[in-house]
Amino acid sequence: MKSVFTRAVVACAAVLVIGTLPPAGAQGLKKYESGTKEFWTNPPSDWFLGDETEAQKGLAPPAGPPTGSSDAELAAMMKKIKLPPGFKIEVYASGVLSARQMAWGDNGTLFVGSFGVGSVYAITEKVGKKQVRTILKGLKMPTGVAFRDGALYVIDIDKLIRYDNAEANLDNLGSGKVVYDDMPPYVAHGWKYLAADKDGWFYVPFGPPFNIGIPPTSLSQIRRVDPKTGNAELVALGVRNSVGGDVDPRTGKYWFTENARDWVSDDLPSDKLNMISRLGEHFGYPYCHQGDMPDPKFAMGHKCSEFTPPVLNLGAHVAPLGMKFYTGDQFPAEYKNNIFIAEHGSWNRHKYQGGLIKRVIADPDGKNAKQEDFATGWIEGDQGYLGRPADIVLAKDGSMLVADDWAGAIYRISYSK
Repeated sequence: MKSVFTRAVVACAAVLVIGTLPPAGAQGLKKYESGTKEFWTNPPSDWFLGDETEAQKGLAPPAGPPTGSSDAELAAMMKKIKLPPGFKIEVYASGVLSARQMAWGDNGTLFVGSFGVGSVYAITEKVGKKQVRTILKGLKMPTGVAFRDGALYVIDIDKLIRYDNAEANLDNLGSGKVVYDDMPPYVAHGWKYLAADKDGWFYVPFGPPFNIGIPPTSLSQIRRVDPKTGNAELVALGVRNSVGGDVDPRTGKYWFTENARDWVSDDLPSDKLNMISRLGEHFGYPYCHQGDMPDPKFAMGHKCSEFTPPVLNLGAHVAPLGMKFYTGDQFPAEYKNNIFIAEHGSWNRHKYQGGLIKRVIADPDGKNAKQEDFATGWIEGDQGYLGRPADIVLAKDGSMLVADDWAGAIYRISYSK
């Protein structure tokens, strides 16, 4: 269903995903001119490069184990994760390959999207054991899932699809109904995340298909989409790559994580946590990064003071993805309404950082924000991943589930005095 939101004309050629790309060092240094027609009609297969510095040359996204981690590897990993006193972590489910966003069904089914395998999973419990089944196959990249009014919503690059009465039809969901498709078909930075507000509209991010450049007018933004009518509104501009967000239970405002550009240095620029306080805010990309760093090529006379600054700078190349406000009652009272962020971890850095769960404490207006590490231990040495946290969801009992697309697993973090 086409939205009343009118998009600019963009190229219809999809680009290759990171997992199929050759190493960056094999390409030499690139400088892409994204303002030319040729770029959009023929986007380069090595889109994630562009304007890299000599010092960063040779870095490339690492490939995770194709079959995930074994139960023995997961058990060993759990012993290495560090948490505050009183908290513990355990494996909730394994064999959930490339696990990304999670969503609960009304009857306790955990739905899980995926990054590189085109699948959506349903995790149920039978006789005290978790059962993982693949309920959808062959999609482009269904990273984002949501559940409302008995229906499962899956966003697959350029289509938002609704599967009615999903929990009663896990083995035969059918083809679903496309409820919104006013989206470019680029795979690169086209993977999306869904966050619903109190009215049932979804916040949906739209990333540009490159590292840095001037995006077309239909990208580098966040829209709010009504899945019932297919209508949409533009709520934020100047967003590079957001794959996580949540609505503040205190105010109804949308907060979101953002991955900053690559190929400047190991320590610049910082990834961000943002909050939308008014319609149409511009968060700086591609002109300004981390609130105070004009882009060396694309600032084009703009000052960072023209744009909305982040609530927090989270660190360079930590890759913040899924996030949730803590609204449960199991954790200590001081955790109420804190934000928990799954940091996927670096690749465009010689020594990886991130790869953890971060806790953020902030006032409802975004003031007095501070951050601290909550769960760590998924990185060993300079570049050794044991796992890569990708999303967070809360369980009814107040515990926290964490999706790990590297290990292909879901973890449960709980607290007891």
